[in-house]
Amino acid sequence: MAFTKFINQVLSLAEINSPAALLRVINTLQTNVGNSINTILAKPQVDSSVLTSVTLVPGQNNVINHKLNRTLLGWKIVRVRNQAQISDTQDANPQPNLTLWLSTSALVIVDIEVF
Repeated sequence: MAFTKFINQVLSLAEINSPAALLRVINTLQTNVGNSINTILAKPQVDSSVLTSVTLVPGQNNVINHKLNRTLLGWKIVRVRNQAQISDTQDANPQPNLTLWLSTSALVIVDIEVF
């Protein structure tokens, strides 16, 4: 979904004294702002959170509470403090509404954006 373009609304000098024209512009502006904001809020990445300093241990399933209070849609590493290959095992996760399951090739501390 593309972002909705904001449309400027203006009143002419003659329309300022017209309650109907003023009401039309206010209503149009309110609808315009609502459409623009709702387009942004509909993007799942906007409803995200960053989990900081998460330690991932190799050779085990790392279970991370994502704290979103809804099913996890995606994740990305936004900071990594050591080289490691990181992958998820979410397909086997029985509680995607509560946790993110990650595997790693090396001991690493990361910041993870979850959405």
